Amino acid sequence: MNPFETVTLGRTGVHVTRLGLGGGPLAGLFQEVAETDAAEAIEWAMTRGIRLFDTAPLYGHGLSEMRMGRALQRHPRDRFVLASKVGRLLIPAEEGEELRTNFARPLRYRPVFDFSYDGVMRSVESSLERLGLERIDVLHVHDPDDAFEAVMHGAYPALDSLRSQGVVRAIGAAMNQWEMLARFARECDFDCFLVAGRYTLLDQSALRELLPLCETKRIGVIVGAPFNSGILATGASAGAKFDYQDASAQMLTRVSLMETLCGKFGVPLRAPALQFPLAHPAVCSVIPGCRSAAEVEESCRLAAIPIPAEFWEELRGRGFLPREAPVPS
Repeated sequence: MNPFETVTLGRTGVHVTRLGLGGGPLAGLFQEVAETDAAEAIEWAMTRGIRLFDTAPLYGHGLSEMRMGRALQRHPRDRFVLASKVGRLLIPAEEGEELRTNFARPLRYRPVFDFSYDGVMRSVESSLERLGLERIDVLHVHDPDDAFEAVMHGAYPALDSLRSQGVVRAIGAAMNQWEMLARFARECDFDCFLVAGRYTLLDQSALRELLPLCETKRIGVIVGAPFNSGILATGASAGAKFDYQDASAQMLTRVSLMETLCGKFGVPLRAPALQFPLAHPAVCSVIPGCRSAAEVEESCRLAAIPIPAEFWEELRGRGFLPREAPVPS
């Protein structure tokens, strides 16, 4: 796979690289990341040829957007595609208020869900201030798991208006589930979706309904969390994370068996984890999160490693992948 190949995001005029950069870990997801390490990671991604950068107000409570913006400001604006999200407003935390978060040292803001029309407009304005950039290319409504009607009556009309005015180039939804994305695909005119963790080596639940629907409607799919929050990168080690929590004993066993199979073929587990989602024709890009320039370089290398066809066949034969799931050729 060529990680720097550019493809069109769905039916839009937005061109993204097959490998992008997720901005959650850069803001200290699960562990602190130094400002210099974050800046070097983004700069190295640009140097290597990555052109899709994903962030959100939630990540580090504004920290990811600030770091992305500072690093990307040094480059011509037409050389990269920037995606961010709406649905959470950042409210200044009160003195002494404890912030419940997975981020190590977030900024002192409390994220509050707001899927209203005005909330979206306020969110975009605040994001642009943090980014220090003149535009966001792709704008997703973020995690509206319990807010379908609020999105339909507030956030979606706001996003549609921003797209019509040319303020953003593409609109979508970013979620850790596939079911509501499928409903959005049927009832709205979204350009793209970011589905996190639901089309990976460990979870192919988006395969039977969401991905065929997106392929038919030409909705571009970006796969986030290809390592399922870490376990497909770290392997079945102590403290491994799966879907933002400590992995269960059952999941550790499953990944350990997968690692053994990878060892048989001399393939690092992270390589098929990155490459598998991209074999589906609906998937445009995969966006692993990285914490350093070294991790960015490793992702670039792993995304290009040749993987024998026999590996994929044995993965299917052992029940890790369904027969109908496309695999890299």
